[in-house]
Amino acid sequence: MKPLFYTTEAGRWMDGLPIGNGRLAGILWGADGRDILSLNHEWLWRGDHRNRRAVPNVAHLEEVRDLLRARDFYRATLFANLYWGGDGGLSPQDNRVDAYQPAGDLLFSLHDAACFISRTLDMAHGVVQTVRETKTGRVQAAFAANAANGLIMGDMYGLDDAVFGCDFTLSRTEDPRAEVSVCTEKSMIVLDSKFESGLSHRIAASLLTDGTMAPIPGGLRVMQATYVRIVLNIATSVVDLEAEMHRFPLTHDNFDERMQAHRAAFAARMNTVALTLAGDEALETMPLAARIERFKRGERDNGLLQTYFDYGRYLLISSSIGGELPANLQGKWNDLINPPWDSDYHFDINLEMNYWLAEPCGLADCTDALLNYVESFYESGAAAARDMYGCRGIVLPLQTDAWGLSTPESFGWAVWIGAAAWMAQAFWNRYLYSGDLDYLRNRGYRYLKTVAQFYEDYLVADANGVLQIMPSQSPENHFVGAMTFPVSISVSAAMDVQLAHDALTYAIDASELLGINEADAAKWRGLREHLPGFPIGADGRLLEWNEEKEENPAEMGHRHLSHLYGVYPAALFTQENRATQYHAAKKSLDFRLTHGGGHTGWSRAWVACLCARFNDAAGFYEHFSALIQDFATVSLLDLHPPGVFQIDGNLGAVAAMVEAVVSCTDGKIHLLRALPEAFTAGSLQGIRTPGGHTIDVHWQNGTLTRVQFHMGYAKTAVLCGLPGGERRLSGTPGDVFDIVV
Repeated sequence: MKPLFYTTEAGRWMDGLPIGNGRLAGILWGADGRDILSLNHEWLWRGDHRNRRAVPNVAHLEEVRDLLRARDFYRATLFANLYWGGDGGLSPQDNRVDAYQPAGDLLFSLHDAACFISRTLDMAHGVVQTVRETKTGRVQAAFAANAANGLIMGDMYGLDDAVFGCDFTLSRTEDPRAEVSVCTEKSMIVLDSKFESGLSHRIAASLLTDGTMAPIPGGLRVMQATYVRIVLNIATSVVDLEAEMHRFPLTHDNFDERMQAHRAAFAARMNTVALTLAGDEALETMPLAARIERFKRGERDNGLLQTYFDYGRYLLISSSIGGELPANLQGKWNDLINPPWDSDYHFDINLEMNYWLAEPCGLADCTDALLNYVESFYESGAAAARDMYGCRGIVLPLQTDAWGLSTPESFGWAVWIGAAAWMAQAFWNRYLYSGDLDYLRNRGYRYLKTVAQFYEDYLVADANGVLQIMPSQSPENHFVGAMTFPVSISVSAAMDVQLAHDALTYAIDASELLGINEADAAKWRGLREHLPGFPIGADGRLLEWNEEKEENPAEMGHRHLSHLYGVYPAALFTQENRATQYHAAKKSLDFRLTHGGGHTGWSRAWVACLCARFNDAAGFYEHFSALIQDFATVSLLDLHPPGVFQIDGNLGAVAAMVEAVVSCTDGKIHLLRALPEAFTAGSLQGIRTPGGHTIDVHWQNGTLTRVQFHMGYAKTAVLCGLPGGERRLSGTPGDVFDIVV
């Protein structure tokens, strides 16, 4: 696994190199002899709206449904937003989503810095470092967010015993709504900050050196040192600030051993999967910035694509490895007090995409934070379902923050009930990839049943006995007839129907596996059988809404591909199952792309996943490559136009690469489904599949050469893509099949 290597400084935050252990995170950047470690804590949110509730407007549900029955989509959209849209968005009132906040910056300035030498991110072990020249010799600084002990640890030392001086300070970006103080005591620097909401946080950094230390404003000055070691913690008052500080003591004892423990813990996650793509080895010695520029000019670089794949896994691990909260729109990294979209959680694609890679890449433990977070909505989500729609079950918001509160907060976008159903896929996948019936019985089934119960109450029969979803939307698109609004409210939008079908299926299958609640399962089968179909338009495209609507000419290349959920990440539409819809969905994707679709990083990652499912190797390669060519910073962070870091494109790209090589649909494992011509030789090892299997795939000249298959909990597996057609394997857990082609 090649490190990210640069010979130029990072003059801005988003060109820096990230570290993280789920709870704490940082980005190392800086110029002109200074390094800056911009710090984050996963629970550091503004906290102004921790007690919000949804407005109980269930009395208006039939009013809006009557407007939809009358095909008055403009007024239905208007009134639905008035009743269930919340503030924010198109409303002149601010929404009540709290913003994810920066903790502060650790700045260290070398004395007598002469020139910059290099900076590196060792993805295999979760360590970033810089090397600078001073008048007395070279000085290296290395930092890690320790995955073994929860702290951030730094080690600055003179190469060849060079003696150096350095200033260390803690500060926080100017914030008129926070009180900040910094104090020093002996070898400790402490920053305390308190928001208007009453929430507070603390950064404490302890230094150890063989030089001398003296206080300076905001920090400490080190002189005549050959090394400085830093141990840093951040705590918040969300639960108990002092207890959190105490839980992670700032000791320098066994520093080297603790760093080694971190390296081992991080490597254990990174080594679950290995991608190798044959390429030009001469490029491997080139600084990454130059390679990216070369790639943007259209030159091939399989090694860079391999690095991008590894980097996405690195970011998910760093966001989730020991955290309580899942990765937000920026993972766990943010340097702004007013970040775009509050650096929050969006349930209508972004949060889901963040974790598409986790189960296939053997990172199930990274999804713990996601499942815990969704479960934190049980109480509030039940209140929202009851008070807003008169239903049992659960409703999750389209946009939200850390507090587990289900309230609509974006007028014009927020009227949507499909989020809980989409998250059901993560709960089902945890069982599907592990076979853990205890998990399903004690945890997963509760959520799946809760989602199914919502549909029991929310679905409404039309004159033909079809169970309609109303109100409904297709995130985040609209049609002519409700043009004042960015999202049209309608009846049974395609995505909502697909989500309901999947969620009910998960609940049915779980009930059957556990041998419980047969009466409920029978009821859910009846609901599923009476859902609307999956209609196709006159031009052969899969419809986005329940019928042909006049599309807004400006949105024919819309960034969201909501109606294609049934192709990916679901598998409702495949070549073997609902082939008509599968081919119609391909036409829909082609239409979107010819009209400028995929114009954000996350959207382009979704396109790459879809191309893989459509066996479109050239399309997969084009769109995967575009994530670097069109959307990547120098440090490969994904950008949402016009230049906003958003992590989902990075993470969705990993899922796309897996899909191109190992794709699982219809109970089968498809190999090299969308392998590009450029990937002449290589391997992808360690991929997990439903059934709990693990597979290693090797190819040469675009053709399979070897498959190593490790049997999981399922007794059989079907491999597709081998010479001679399908091959069925049978065995017991742990059996290994070594197939040489």
